Amino acid sequence: MRAVTWQGKRDIRVQDVPDPKLQDPTDVIIRVTSSGLCGSDLHLYEPLGPFLDPGDILGHEPMGIVEEVGPQVTKLRPGDRVVIPFNISCGACFMCSQGLQSQCETTQVREQGMGASLFGYTKLYGQVPGGQAEYLRVPFGDTLPIKVPEGPPDSRFLFLSDVLPTAWQGVAYADVPRDGSLVVLGLGPIGDMATRVAQHQGVRQVIGVDLVPERLERAAAHGVHTIDLNQHGDDVTALIRDLTHGRGPDSVIDAVGMEAHGSPGAALAHKATGFLPSPVARKMMQTIGVDKLAALHLAVDLVRRGGTVSLSGVYGGMADPMPMMTMFDKQIQLRMGQANVWRWVPEILPLLLDGDPFGVESFATHTLPLEQAPDAYAEFQKKQDGMVKVVFQP
Repeated sequence: MRAVTWQGKRDIRVQDVPDPKLQDPTDVIIRVTSSGLCGSDLHLYEPLGPFLDPGDILGHEPMGIVEEVGPQVTKLRPGDRVVIPFNISCGACFMCSQGLQSQCETTQVREQGMGASLFGYTKLYGQVPGGQAEYLRVPFGDTLPIKVPEGPPDSRFLFLSDVLPTAWQGVAYADVPRDGSLVVLGLGPIGDMATRVAQHQGVRQVIGVDLVPERLERAAAHGVHTIDLNQHGDDVTALIRDLTHGRGPDSVIDAVGMEAHGSPGAALAHKATGFLPSPVARKMMQTIGVDKLAALHLAVDLVRRGGTVSLSGVYGGMADPMPMMTMFDKQIQLRMGQANVWRWVPEILPLLLDGDPFGVESFATHTLPLEQAPDAYAEFQKKQDGMVKVVFQP
């Protein structure tokens, strides 16, 4: 089969690789019909390279058609249409029973000290082959795949794999009070979708902050009050306080994370890890940290006293300084974590079956054949050609 593989820093190739095979009696094999390119995949393009091996198959936002089922699979059969959550959860352990599928005790990567395994996402998360490919092996066939009906296009359901539950959890964790205000930092796919979810749930005032014109335009077209950091970077805190009764928003979602544009120190540190031997670079990422927390510090600064910061953006360092005195003094609540996809599916899927309240069918800016993945990664990193969300179709 053809698959998108990592070969080195900024070296993504589409290659012929062996077809996946059933390994456990509860496995299924799907023929991938659509697979998203996530902002988190850009971390693999450069800073998380020390945790990859040449030939690793990327991608964690797939959907497709069941081709083969293991002998113990009873709830799916060939021909069924399914979406695959990005985190691999058994659905039966203690953590899964608590709605914490991202912490699944069956697939935790204990040797790395990490939570549940992820598709296509480094040794930190199990080094499981990903879904930017023609076929994908999916474990826990009776509990992991999300079965969806025929009829609507892939774009109606594809974002159940990551974008929608991640944004939904970000808004849930933000815990915006009735008639409250929410600021979303970063209007990439997660931040953009978070503004749509918040509006759908009735949040009165939604403010989006970014510095990429196409992202600002998309959010503004959906009624979000947008602020361009290129124009207001020095006075963004004062500007937002003026919009929120002088005290700041009730809640802030940081949907930026490790990408953190405008942070030269972070970019330099990311590049530095790429020149180190892999064991040294891995140690640096795990213990020293390479992130400049500009977006998170801004969230702490912006949110009103007694407010909530919801962290959806992924950070990569484990020893990054936090403004603990300010957070304690302002009595800030901080919630974070990988999205627990199946925790939110029962709330989201009925909305998609009934219509398209979040504009998912037009959410992708680019739908491309799998063979164009190398160029898409490069363009997506540079934010070229109005590229906000990419979907590959094998």
